[in-house]
Amino acid sequence: MARSRRNPYSEPDHRTRAAKAAGYPARSVFKLAEIDQRVGLLRPGHHVLDLGAAPGSWSKYVMERIGVAGRLLAVDLEPLSAPLRPNSRVVTADVLTLPMDAFAELAPYDVVLSDMAPRTTGNRTTDAWRSFDLFDRALSIAAAWIKPGGGFVGKIFMGESFEQARKNAAALFREVKIVRPEATRSMSFEAFLVGLGARPGA
Repeated sequence: MARSRRNPYSEPDHRTRAAKAAGYPARSVFKLAEIDQRVGLLRPGHHVLDLGAAPGSWSKYVMERIGVAGRLLAVDLEPLSAPLRPNSRVVTADVLTLPMDAFAELAPYDVVLSDMAPRTTGNRTTDAWRSFDLFDRALSIAAAWIKPGGGFVGKIFMGESFEQARKNAAALFREVKIVRPEATRSMSFEAFLVGLGARPGA
């Protein structure tokens, strides 16, 4: 009788336990924290758009960094489990189908974040292209609503579409970094494209 494979992503590791102990619903907080520390992304008073925000670890971290003077708009298909401060707004909706003006409320944004990922099929090529579609949507939203000089972080699966994603980001930002945080699981083929210095009028 064949044994069923365990899903390695369902196994809690030391980062999962550390995130829960610190009050974050998921270990993904450490990815954003590392990126923030490396590039100086978030500051008090910033307006931030968080796409693919559930369960809420990134949003909670953002609120701590931007303080009471900052503003956050978090969007996801699923509701957030992390409690946020009054200077935030959560929209439960599909980022792909929301009209562009749905993101205008707190615009322009100093930072646009996307931790969006597709429901995986097991086919790496298919999953990479679906990831590209989400990344490109996030980049389009950033192009519409980001401040000149603003920053962007977008998750992308490595694959044939990766170089196109990097080129698209480079058209909008003066500098684009490829970051694979230490908290990324070893079996994952995700990376983050970090755009810095949004070009005026891009």
